[in-house]
Amino acid sequence: MLSFFKGYKLFAIVFGVISIVIITLIYNTLNVYQPLPIYQPTMVSIELVDSTIQYKKKYHKIADFSLTNQNGEIITQNTYKDKIYVADFFFTTCQTICPIMTKNMADIQKKVIHDNEIMLLSHSVTPKIDTVEQLKRYAIKKGVIDKKWNLVTGDKKQIYDLARKSYLAVKSNGNGGPFDMIHTENFMLIDKKKQIRGFYDGTKPEDIEKLLDDIAHLKNEYVQ
Repeated sequence: MLSFFKGYKLFAIVFGVISIVIITLIYNTLNVYQPLPIYQPTMVSIELVDSTIQYKKKYHKIADFSLTNQNGEIITQNTYKDKIYVADFFFTTCQTICPIMTKNMADIQKKVIHDNEIMLLSHSVTPKIDTVEQLKRYAIKKGVIDKKWNLVTGDKKQIYDLARKSYLAVKSNGNGGPFDMIHTENFMLIDKKKQIRGFYDGTKPEDIEKLLDDIAHLKNEYVQ
């Protein structure tokens, strides 16, 4: 009788060890790092994408640019070299979704203020109206921190091309007027290789939380 229980005890120990090994293997398998998607033009609504690149399925990146920020400084890709950044499109006189988007971008700024890997970039879709002086007034009013967040203006065609051909984020009126570009509520997460890694509704708190989580997730990609 005693020998029977000894044999059962040995079986229980062996079974327990095997179970732990199996559970560990399953856990490790399920927790393999899954990178964020890399968005291509074919993955985005065609109304936000220029017709010349709607067919593109891979190798999409943000094009080089040269724009002017709220301090009159030239901002280029080099400004964002080796940075993860959040981009959007707005205009300072917007009274609808822009105030909400700007507030949420300011909240993101607070969350990443001490993280030197993260920056923000907001493009004006009415660059003739949004002069450097106008952007500066807006930046001061909204609490923009210069080292972290650039509000940029410049050549309208360049901004239009960036919006439609790079960030895949803006609709078109096609009427050639000051509001030819209809900006959306989209925030875009851009990685260190100039690739789009996420789209978020810049007016929704839950999307802002998701964006912050995705920033942390994306940072892990550079320590793998």
